[in-house]
Amino acid sequence: MAHIHEKIDFVTDAYIVNENRVLLIFHKKQKMWLPVGGHIELDENSDAALLREIKEECGLEVEILAERLTRNDPNHKHLYRPEYLNIHHVNEKHRHIALIYFAKAKSDKFKLATDEHDDIRWFREEELGDPKFKILPVIQFYAGEALKRNS
Repeated sequence: MAHIHEKIDFVTDAYIVNENRVLLIFHKKQKMWLPVGGHIELDENSDAALLREIKEECGLEVEILAERLTRNDPNHKHLYRPEYLNIHHVNEKHRHIALIYFAKAKSDKFKLATDEHDDIRWFREEELGDPKFKILPVIQFYAGEALKRNS
């Protein structure tokens, strides 16, 4: 999806783990390894965006590893609490506020979203720092935290 606002957008990032591996995609436009995720559309909340992006980008069934109030309140929908939040530059004029979530895949059978990604693969912890992949330190950190949470 294109940017919703010219200066800043909200996005979800899902670090999905299965059998001591974390799933990353190689983004066509950004030319780097990133987690599954994307923009929160104007007509959806963060939970809906998170689940939509996971389905669109890798097709996996997952369990979101996050707390959510279970209190019955007719005027409020309680959403998953992100593990982390950050704000980062996409380019010199645009930033993203990222809601970072961890998830556990029910299988390792993903599908590649060829219109958005050049590659998709499971990474073991020791591969995250391998120079041949050039994974950003912040992505390595979040991926490592997701792996620790699932061990």
